[in-house]
Amino acid sequence: MRLLQVRGRKSGKIYSTPVDLLEIDGKHYLVAPRGRTQWVRNAEAAGEITLKRGSDLRKFQLRPIAEAEKPPILKSYLDSFRREVQQYFTVTAGSPAQDFVAIASNYPAFELLKK
Repeated sequence: MRLLQVRGRKSGKIYSTPVDLLEIDGKHYLVAPRGRTQWVRNAEAAGEITLKRGSDLRKFQLRPIAEAEKPPILKSYLDSFRREVQQYFTVTAGSPAQDFVAIASNYPAFELLKK
């Protein structure tokens, strides 16, 4: 788990929220299990976020994941963090990737690109 820090799109204030960071084949992804929350809107507006773990701070640019790319990422995310996020998904952990096609638009997801 990491602490996501992002600048508010209206206030300019830095906001923090805990997130689970998904790694697949050396790439890092953020998924918003609760949908288009404030951190998602702020991150989209800022185009970048900072992840904090202990005293380690790392800045990343965001690449939104296209709907067609999301199902395997959502599946991996739910399978990896089911205890924390199953309640936010209508598909159960362990389901095949094609079950996520119908719900993919409900879950913003981003690839993190090192700055």
